[in-house]
Amino acid sequence: MSVSANNTNKQELHWASVWGNAVSIGENRPESYGKNITFIYPIYSHFSGKGIRLTFDNYCGTEPITISECTVKISGKYYDITFNGGEKSAKIPEKENIVSDELMVEIEKQSTFDVNFYLADFTQMRSTVYVSGPLSNDSFYAIGNQTRNDDVSIDIKRKTNYYYFLSNISVLTEKKNKTIVCFGDSITAQDWPDYLQLRCKEEGYENTAVIRRATSGSRILREYSCIRYESYGLKGEKRFDHEVPTDGADTVIIQQGINDIIHPVGEDVNPYRPMSDLPTVEELIDGLKYYIKLAKSYGYKVYVGTLLPIENWRTYAPFREKMKNQLNDWIRKAEGFDGCIDFEKAIRDEKNPKAFAEGMDSGDHLHPSAKGYEVMAKAVMKELLK
Repeated sequence: MSVSANNTNKQELHWASVWGNAVSIGENRPESYGKNITFIYPIYSHFSGKGIRLTFDNYCGTEPITISECTVKISGKYYDITFNGGEKSAKIPEKENIVSDELMVEIEKQSTFDVNFYLADFTQMRSTVYVSGPLSNDSFYAIGNQTRNDDVSIDIKRKTNYYYFLSNISVLTEKKNKTIVCFGDSITAQDWPDYLQLRCKEEGYENTAVIRRATSGSRILREYSCIRYESYGLKGEKRFDHEVPTDGADTVIIQQGINDIIHPVGEDVNPYRPMSDLPTVEELIDGLKYYIKLAKSYGYKVYVGTLLPIENWRTYAPFREKMKNQLNDWIRKAEGFDGCIDFEKAIRDEKNPKAFAEGMDSGDHLHPSAKGYEVMAKAVMKELLK
């Protein structure tokens, strides 16, 4: 039901994000443009609110894009999302984003609503990110304008785990409600932040939303400029300040660095992955310190997660194991930040700590299984969730 919030009510509320993703570079393919297509994204809101606003981001685009129409479906009713004081469509220049007008509408706690947006004209599908998890696997796209269709035919729709342009959703909510930002690479783009949100629900932490800012293949210190690998993500100095400042956030969990260690293989093996890209452990520590300094400037608490086991990953080598262990040793000291979340300890084999424990490995010896991601979520200290 639509409501109006007076100034007194608004003074007792604040905007806090209930959903968010990074925006990365879509893989460069001949079919990298979309037209006459609707994206329908179910959104879980952990806490209640009096209004919502959406952010659409074309940060990785090289040309403008247009959101032709956008609606939200809340408690079975559709509402128009508008921009720039009432416009139904929005043009977003390359490298820029837009925040929608505020929509004053009741959001129930621990509820799900749909965001539906339509791209009528040819659109460069470059600003996107892949995400998976128990709260992130029910999105789809469909042919035509389906922004008000309750029953889209299975003949014209298809599931997707790619989130295009939509990067943040905030609700106008009580000031006791807060957001945790999970920053990282593919391990964080996958399931554990969703499991952490479900843990908050199951254990009664009703005032903490968990969102992602993560993109597969990304590194702290390097990025690829070739079209073959540019979708592996922007380097940290281009990502962190763009992604992490978030409505209502007071904490960031950082879990990144393994790609810096495992990607370089030498130009004789891959011309795009020279060994000169391999950082020193000291450089990786400096990269994490850069993140920590920025996060502290936002007023956030900072927790850093240890890197996971990598034995038998396809580029595994003893020197990479040594680098990972040295970086983890530094993280465990938690000097200059608020705490270490020891993901590695939670998920590794006690008899062979270089490897995942039984049942924790997805099979590639780098990413955890669903059970492993759930264990990662349980490793987060309760103090963060209160």
